[in-house]
Amino acid sequence: MAFFRSVSALSRLRSRVGQQSNLANSVRWLQTPSSSNADLYSELKELVPEYQLVARKTLVNSCKRMLYLSTLYFNLYIQIWLQERVKKLKKDHGNVELGKITVDMVLGGMRGMTALVWLGSAVDPDEGIRFRGMSIPECQKKLPGAFPGGEPLPEAVLWLLLTGKIPNKEQVDSLSQELRSRATVPDYAYKAIDALPVSAHPMTQFTTGVMALQVQSEFQKAYEGGIAKARYWEPTYEDTLNLIARLPAIAAYIYRRKYKDGKIIPLDDSLDYGANYAHMLGFDDPEMLEFMRLYISIHSDHEGGNVSSHTAHLVASPLSDPYLAFAAALNGLAGPLHGLANQEVLRWIRSVVAEFGTPKISTEQLADYINKTLSKGQVVPGYGHGVLRQTDPRYTCQREFALKHLPNDPLFQLVSKIKEVVPPILTKLGKVKNPWPNVDAHSGVLLNYYGLTEEKYSVTSRLYYTVLFGVSRSFGVGPQLIWDRALGMPLERPKSVTLEKLEQLCGKSS
Repeated sequence: MAFFRSVSALSRLRSRVGQQSNLANSVRWLQTPSSSNADLYSELKELVPEYQLVARKTLVNSCKRMLYLSTLYFNLYIQIWLQERVKKLKKDHGNVELGKITVDMVLGGMRGMTALVWLGSAVDPDEGIRFRGMSIPECQKKLPGAFPGGEPLPEAVLWLLLTGKIPNKEQVDSLSQELRSRATVPDYAYKAIDALPVSAHPMTQFTTGVMALQVQSEFQKAYEGGIAKARYWEPTYEDTLNLIARLPAIAAYIYRRKYKDGKIIPLDDSLDYGANYAHMLGFDDPEMLEFMRLYISIHSDHEGGNVSSHTAHLVASPLSDPYLAFAAALNGLAGPLHGLANQEVLRWIRSVVAEFGTPKISTEQLADYINKTLSKGQVVPGYGHGVLRQTDPRYTCQREFALKHLPNDPLFQLVSKIKEVVPPILTKLGKVKNPWPNVDAHSGVLLNYYGLTEEKYSVTSRLYYTVLFGVSRSFGVGPQLIWDRALGMPLERPKSVTLEKLEQLCGKSS
């Protein structure tokens, strides 16, 4: 009887939730001071939804007789509260127009269409990326680092993206330890990679490793066991943290296998996530460890419309587990117009050096080379962005890192000179909306400086750079998949039209 009384009470609560719009409207999805929880799962369990305190107060004041309910039923109540917020938006404002769909959008890759909810980050044309409302400089200032004044730890970014809260050092250290405890990769995942030729593209090997891990999916097991929809987020959380934890070992093995002796460097239990990844690759220079922390942090998320993030969201929408969704995202990331871009930048910079025999060239020589590149119908890689209309803040923070640690490096100095020369030339052409450098204009040179390049393999070594990007992107798409499950987001199914139908629609409008 207690169970049925609980369910009945929850049903009444669902009705009450719909009447509490004034409370729901008072809660904002913004970062807040960190709580006392040192465990991320406990923190998230209180934040489904974020306004857990409002729900708790309502529970205590309105339904004291329900205090005997188990944690499960309390969390179901929390879940109902959040889902009602989504339902209310659809019911009351479902017909609100967010913008007009134009033919340019339909034929231009849906660019600029507002079509997704993405909690972790947003890109402002002028300010750049914001993680849960925080700019990159704010993240560098407020998020804990490995040492005072250091770059943000990726674990801190993960906590922020998942909860909307700024973690303290204790919480970040706790999450680091939890990720290390989940980081063991089963032998069959390595064997799946070994089944491919060593010459296989690093991203092909990476996707294969992720798919091999999928056989341990907690979400798949829970779904087949009949888990309640309100609890989908819980096994999704388990899969996401397991996946994030194991990616560095998989990614490092691919690098060691393709470019080194193939021997696995074991995880160091004293190191954080970014430092451990660099360590397992074979790099222990403290500056490289610090740059890896920065790299993972700034590449973690970039709102939901980019190819890799959108792909993960799309593939997960029919309830595919996080492994399947992330493997699909990696396949999108592998394209030269997305994750391979930093490789293209470094290749172009090396072509400049090859042309003049030295990176120390004059601005006039560089301008001539750039104009020659453009006259061939080619682009200057690393410049321009689909959303940004200013210099990418991710470029700026990497430049500041380089000014601090490698100001005299010839390739860095060339990158700085390119930034002086390219924007005026592109602006003069009048065909480019954003002539400023993006994140890819800098990262390749920094990775090259710290030794993540194998000259004997030429371009093939730099194909590995996209694997680094893939490890980083898991920090953005993973939390969103968890919240997609918590919010009960539906199957994604946009409408398509034939070219003939589009022409007919254009004819009617004219």
